[in-house]
Amino acid sequence: MCGIVGVISKAPVNQLIYDALLLLQHRGQDAAGIVTMQGHKCFMHKARGMVRDVFRTRNMRALPGNVGLGQVRYPTAGNAYSEEEAQPFYVNAPYGIVLVHNGNLTNAHALKDELFEVDRRHINTESDTEVLINVLAHELEMAGRDLPLTPAQIFKAVGTVHKRIKGSYGVIALIAGHGLLAFRDPYGIRPLCFGQSADGEVMVASESVALEGTGHTLTRDLAPGEALFIDTSGKIHTQQCAENPTLNPCMFEFVYLARPDSVMDGISVYQARLNMGETLAQRLISTMPPSEIDVVIPIPESSRPSAMQLAHRIGKPYREGFVKNRYVGRTFIMPGQSTRKKSVRQKLNAIGLEFKGRNVLLVDDSIVRGTTSKEIVQMAREAGAKKVYLASAAPPVRFPNVYGIDMPTKEELIAHGRSIEEIRQFIGADALIYQDVDAMKRVVAQLRPGLNGFEASCFDGQYITGDVSAEDFATLQAQRKSQPEEEDLPARSRLALQSGGDQ
Repeated sequence: MCGIVGVISKAPVNQLIYDALLLLQHRGQDAAGIVTMQGHKCFMHKARGMVRDVFRTRNMRALPGNVGLGQVRYPTAGNAYSEEEAQPFYVNAPYGIVLVHNGNLTNAHALKDELFEVDRRHINTESDTEVLINVLAHELEMAGRDLPLTPAQIFKAVGTVHKRIKGSYGVIALIAGHGLLAFRDPYGIRPLCFGQSADGEVMVASESVALEGTGHTLTRDLAPGEALFIDTSGKIHTQQCAENPTLNPCMFEFVYLARPDSVMDGISVYQARLNMGETLAQRLISTMPPSEIDVVIPIPESSRPSAMQLAHRIGKPYREGFVKNRYVGRTFIMPGQSTRKKSVRQKLNAIGLEFKGRNVLLVDDSIVRGTTSKEIVQMAREAGAKKVYLASAAPPVRFPNVYGIDMPTKEELIAHGRSIEEIRQFIGADALIYQDVDAMKRVVAQLRPGLNGFEASCFDGQYITGDVSAEDFATLQAQRKSQPEEEDLPARSRLALQSGGDQ
């Protein structure tokens, strides 16, 4: 899960891309990058850290041009601590291409060998994005060989890319001297939308909030498998490039990842979370008497809509019992477990007045590893709560995710191989209530008639691309174990993590 944005304009775009990345910062805090183009020349700056830390005035001045793209990175493949793997990526042939990618390729290792042995292209990092840009570059070279590059040839190349790569991907690329290309995987797992400003400026981004927050009007989401090409004159070309596309957006976007003010594939993220609160309330009522609860308190921030709706449904007061330090990053997307555990109390502080002498129902958006939930339950007890109940707006996360969410190994998931009672005991809550998988899918799907379904593999174990094997999980697990923990990092990197500068 990363945040990506691309813009083609008649005015300089460096500040606009910076502003859009700030609006997408919640999607990744490990690294940030911007590339602009002026004529055929690329100007790039990227580094580890949050947007506000990576870009200074001198960096912005060195990014001229009326077309560009940017990314905030949250690593799910490759090395989380490598400067080289920050995006955008660049290849000089053909044409000169720069690219940003949100998602995860499930066949990246096989493609890496294929690129070397067949396409004669060398991959220098462990990033699947470098694999993706080289596949695209090769197919553009094949499609446009000895001919002027036209939208038809670009779409032909994208069609071949769809056939070669597997997994999830939202992609934005700049082709020097030609324009901006964007495309989405044939299952529509990762989000991508575009819109225009009053003066005809076009922006493509992961979430609609990036468009609206920068003065653009949302036109629509890209369809699964669809490609969008904007030429240098600003003319928009679109074409479906996949053979059998189906819309299966990632359910975890609605549970946790996306901002509540975004609309994805026609579904309001905020309304989806309200609906999850409604079904969670029904689940709670069937599990325990609501009369045992004195107050409903959300664990900020993604759970707030669900907690509000649940409190309304069971007729109990909704209160804010935790204050969040906004200068510490999202604990779920911190790479090192030791860093994640230490940051919980830096991130949240309890308001004792709301807990003392009460039976408290805490509502979280999801429970992934369980360590954060355990700390928060303990904080509630220390604040004076008589009893602490915990409700999750998402079902148990029992399976690894291979489509761009940081859940690659089952050993890290508290719900894998454990009963609800065993999870409750580990967390230390007096009661634990989980969302129902089918109910969750139903109430979100009703917001978008005609939806094929959802990519919800972390909840139901169904991998919709149909190409995920036990060997793939073994590879992901090996990658995971090779990642350095916080104590292995240089002192400068540890300082950045402690200050919330990276996740």
